[in-house]
Amino acid sequence: MRATLALVFSALMLAACGGQANGPGATATPSPSPSATPTPAPTPTPSTAAAPVVLAQSVGAMGTILVAASNSHTLYTFDSDSPGVSRCGGGCIGTWPALSIASGQTPSGGPGVTGALGTITRSDGSLQVTYKGLPLYFFHSDAKPGDTKGNYTGWSLAKP
Repeated sequence: MRATLALVFSALMLAACGGQANGPGATATPSPSPSATPTPAPTPTPSTAAAPVVLAQSVGAMGTILVAASNSHTLYTFDSDSPGVSRCGGGCIGTWPALSIASGQTPSGGPGVTGALGTITRSDGSLQVTYKGLPLYFFHSDAKPGDTKGNYTGWSLAKP
């Protein structure tokens, strides 16, 4: 009698806890599972802040200057530009290509880049990166990282 009572009590406890009796002679009855409701997959949020666009880098006797993160080439400002305005167009832009980013991107700087980065919209619709409001450019004759051939009257190395 005591063994029967223990077996009945065990069965009741298993049923109350949602468990299933598994053993010789036991019949398992699956507990009902909640109906599967499809859960929509989360949509990734596009990131506007990507890897840094501008880095501060020490370049020999020039000291610390700004370079493009994409190719480590020197960045310059045009002395005739004013904050938010590029005066380099036509043939000038062929010699002094603009540092541009894709629409929807926000430029960011790496360690040592202390001034604000932003963009201006050029007449061709492209976004040119600015530093402290001044548009940034490459010099077409700078063939490799560390070249600073464009640093002469009218153009200046961009410095953090």
